[in-house]
Amino acid sequence: MPIRIVIADDHPIVLRGLAGLFEVEADMALMASCVDGDEALAAVRAHKPDVLVLDLKMPGMNGLQVLHEIRREGLDTRVVVLTAEADDDQLLECLRLGVKGFMLKEQASAQLVNCIRRVRAGAQCIDAQLSTRALDTLLRNEAVVHGDAVHLTRREAELVRLVGRGLRNREIAERLSIGEGTVKAHLHNVFRKLGVETRVALALYAQRNGLR
Repeated sequence: MPIRIVIADDHPIVLRGLAGLFEVEADMALMASCVDGDEALAAVRAHKPDVLVLDLKMPGMNGLQVLHEIRREGLDTRVVVLTAEADDDQLLECLRLGVKGFMLKEQASAQLVNCIRRVRAGAQCIDAQLSTRALDTLLRNEAVVHGDAVHLTRREAELVRLVGRGLRNREIAERLSIGEGTVKAHLHNVFRKLGVETRVALALYAQRNGLR
């Protein structure tokens, strides 16, 4: 039975290239080509593909938002992210959301085909250099920042700084390229650690500790 695939990218040339690539593979069947995240999510719900090949930067619902929704709905489709570029935090967020394959568009098409086969078989397919970057970022984010005898991770301190500047959760999520749910989880830990109950109190803490 062929590997059922949905592809999502806002560049028509990329979509046509991917479609042509899969057409010549006997063990692959393209179910849908999507130009944005909303279409991609609808196609995953409708076709229940084995693999979704997903770009991160798209109009409307972006790739990370699609990943969050796939996870929230418990959809079984495995995901291979195919993107032109991604910073370390985006890569780490993808891994946290269960992405099994992560490739840059500059890599050869044969590598993508092989990656899809490996992901469909249950393996992980992420470039070793990218994996090292993700691990380094994780360790850096979890490094301890000291303030008022309270230990905040670097990521938590960064969120406190943004709250101090008046940003809301959605704006913080967009600024850091992480999910809004992740922001809420971090802030929950920050409120608990600092013993504050409101964003105003948190903003005052940021001002008092030079986190603005």
